[in-house]
Amino acid sequence: MPNAPYDALLAAAIQHLEALREQGVRYVDVNPQLLAKLSAGTRPSHAARTPASASPAASQAAAVGPTPPPVASAGMVPKPTRPSTAAVGPAAPAPANPPPTPPEFQSALAASAGPAQASLFAGTPRRREMSPAEKEAAMAALRQRAMACGKCPHLAAARRNVAFGVGDIHSPLMFVGEAPGMDEDAQGEPFVGKAGQLLTRIIQTMGLSRERVYIANILKCRPDTPGQTSGNRKPTASEMATCLPYLLEQIEIIQPRVIVALGATAVEGLFGKASAGITRARGKWLTFQDIPVMPTYHPAYLLRNQALTEKRKVWEDMLAVMERLGLPISEKQRGYFLKP
Repeated sequence: MPNAPYDALLAAAIQHLEALREQGVRYVDVNPQLLAKLSAGTRPSHAARTPASASPAASQAAAVGPTPPPVASAGMVPKPTRPSTAAVGPAAPAPANPPPTPPEFQSALAASAGPAQASLFAGTPRRREMSPAEKEAAMAALRQRAMACGKCPHLAAARRNVAFGVGDIHSPLMFVGEAPGMDEDAQGEPFVGKAGQLLTRIIQTMGLSRERVYIANILKCRPDTPGQTSGNRKPTASEMATCLPYLLEQIEIIQPRVIVALGATAVEGLFGKASAGITRARGKWLTFQDIPVMPTYHPAYLLRNQALTEKRKVWEDMLAVMERLGLPISEKQRGYFLKP
């Protein structure tokens, strides 16, 4: 005999799980006893106590179970113990937990985010901790799917290669950029052109290497430029929304301790279109799925504007990232790009 409250509860749970799958989530915690009863087609005892007037959100939470706590990924070095870096002088110690998004950005991001970004901004279940072998297998399977992707027919027809991502999938540090350019499209690797070479130098100045971090883009295919023989264009909102699940799954697999968002498009792709702009956003910690995010200028901006003050701004952002990861910082590094 059909039971309206239970049927509604089951339908809400299925709808919620399908929405999570569309966002790239591949794992949620489910009570084993509840799963066994659902598989057997029997009605769980607690379903009888679910009132018909229960809200959809409450029904979803009851079906799926509590959101699992975030999983800490393996770090390159111990967590920071020294105070975080300011522009010139000392600053307050960095908080142990990911910082909250400043109100001026939170309202702008949440109000203008698309469905996927808005849900992620509110927080979604995180993937369980995986072994190194499981990470490798998951990333290889994801790469294979991305390489064969044809969801944007105009991009698939125009591309030479898919620039999936490069680096260490076990790294605590992840850089997220905009989209492949001509050089990246030719080589099938993010950030290999002039802007990429500058990013490599920035990473090396931090005491790291490209091989010790992970680099990806919001878009895996180069935005097509019909009628143009050179130059690039910004990805459209629909292109970013279509490609976003690949990046979300990369983040879930890697579980970085810090993400660096390179430029306004990277911030827009992660959080939704923000009115704050990269000039106001850079240097201020944001939070994405409990992961601290440092927005900073795209390396291409520094190629166009090589003023010492602009280089210093980006370097201060990198010093803050180093502090949060607990990387050693020399006095020489702290003094880079300061006026003599």
